[in-house]
Amino acid sequence: MAHIELNNDLPGIRGLMAYRPELAEPLNALAETLLRDDNNTLTRGERELIGTYVSYLNDCFFCQNVHGAMAGHYLECDIQQIDAVKQDFRSAELTDKMKALLAIAYSVQKGGKQVTEEQIAEAREHGATDTEIHDTVLIAAAFCMFNRYVDGLGTWAPQDRQFYINRAPQRALEGYQSSVFK
Repeated sequence: MAHIELNNDLPGIRGLMAYRPELAEPLNALAETLLRDDNNTLTRGERELIGTYVSYLNDCFFCQNVHGAMAGHYLECDIQQIDAVKQDFRSAELTDKMKALLAIAYSVQKGGKQVTEEQIAEAREHGATDTEIHDTVLIAAAFCMFNRYVDGLGTWAPQDRQFYINRAPQRALEGYQSSVFK
């Protein structure tokens, strides 16, 4: 049970957005732009993976499973492959650029000042653009906020991970703005 009375039975951030719908629109617009905008050189799957990894680091069950399922959907891989990335991205089957970006996301999760010039240089050496570095930092920072919002109010989350996997294709089709309360 959530720490406050939400007057709905929706899980995770969906319950919070139903409670304060005036906040849902800007929060969903941020997620939609960061994760789904097609004017981005990082794929939707790569951006979802960054959010998944940060949510894993923050121990946010709801977010790491929602976005892990989305990453798996976009990257056409299973949840075990996503779990392997979360547990040790450096040995996962990822590009060197993605590994460098996940290292930056790791540092952002610890604190913005933890990002080093060496990490930025490594990302650039592996082909990351300044926009991709920017977006990685912003996705990581935004997910720290989303994770703390979800867990700070003690929302509930379905424990069956198949729930998230089953919903991913529909969420990918609809996006984050159109179906908050479904």
